[in-house]
Amino acid sequence: MNMERRAFLKTTAGGAVAVTLLRGKARAQARPVRIGYTLSATGPYSVGAGITQGPNYLLWQEQVNARGGLLVKGEGRRPIEFISIDDRSEHETAVRFYEKLATDDKVDLLLPPWGTAMNFAVAPVANKYGYPLLGPTAVSNKLKELSLPYFYSLLAQPDPIMEAFVGLLKDLKAQGKISKIGLAYVNDLFGIELYNSAAPHLKQAGFDVVDTKSYPLGVKDVSPILKGFKAAGADVFLGLTYPPDNILATAQAKEVDWNPAVWLTCVGTAFPFYRDRFKGAEGVMGIAGWNPKVKFAGAREYFDAHVKKHQKEPDRWASAFAYASLQILERCVGEAGLDRKKIKEMLDRTEFQTVAGPIKFVKGMNVSTPGMVGQWQKGEFDILWPKSWATGTPVVPKPAWA
Repeated sequence: MNMERRAFLKTTAGGAVAVTLLRGKARAQARPVRIGYTLSATGPYSVGAGITQGPNYLLWQEQVNARGGLLVKGEGRRPIEFISIDDRSEHETAVRFYEKLATDDKVDLLLPPWGTAMNFAVAPVANKYGYPLLGPTAVSNKLKELSLPYFYSLLAQPDPIMEAFVGLLKDLKAQGKISKIGLAYVNDLFGIELYNSAAPHLKQAGFDVVDTKSYPLGVKDVSPILKGFKAAGADVFLGLTYPPDNILATAQAKEVDWNPAVWLTCVGTAFPFYRDRFKGAEGVMGIAGWNPKVKFAGAREYFDAHVKKHQKEPDRWASAFAYASLQILERCVGEAGLDRKKIKEMLDRTEFQTVAGPIKFVKGMNVSTPGMVGQWQKGEFDILWPKSWATGTPVVPKPAWA
């Protein structure tokens, strides 16, 4: 296919995509660095992809090209050109396109798709062809067990995430603020792994888990689960959720008139549109990892640049790690060129300073960032746990739903 007709994803406020390619003076001056990826513009993964990765890919491309292009060791600056499609939240579609990017298009670099299951699907392709893949939205303990030396995960994984969740809940229990938990999880790789991590931690901490329910990806009604937890006297809702079911559960909690002392959920909670949709979502807790109050170099500047370009805020968990992955890649190309083996060697030996803080990989896992819990408080998603990273203190019980 002619390169002038190849499309890349451009995220809009509605999560849609537009066809575009880099043109202009910069391209005429230097051969572009061609970077390929897929993102879900449609299907159940589209909400997360359109918030966490799409905007950051486009922001980074614009910023780098405004500086004259990506600095490539020994070559100077070259403009970035994206080659991308909507994978429709289909693993098979993503795998086929990544194979094509590596074999037919022979792109210089690859960026990952969104979500744990999708990263699992395409990581073997990147590994097969020797493309380092920096995944800012993959959460799985199994990554440590797989032979994927070219895959790097930036987020805290299920065990440290659940250690943070249970650590905070245990602290609240010791204060006499909570006692009984209703636990629900999405029946997807992500939810299953978080559940498998959460269950032993909760048992060890001596929690009374009054009920546990799973539900399918794409569920349309979780009100029976919520009613059951309410009837059982749960004062904690622990939802191991993806964005669509997270939004659904929160909306239906108000419908069934259930407002437990702690509402603690996962992916989607840290999205600004979640806050806005639920009138501030005051007191809602979830997976955290970042907000513009953190003291890392460039954090506030990143937040402001994201808002300026997209007229919306980055999310308060993985968005900063998506941008950090691009900062890391940019530094590697500047110091190692486009030799992917040398990029991998640099990833394996270097601690990187990013807008999300220090990141150091050991066997492909970021060992510098702990699991964290945040809470919406007066418009900001403050980090509560661990206390050494905190930007706020817990508000429990949570206020009534607005």
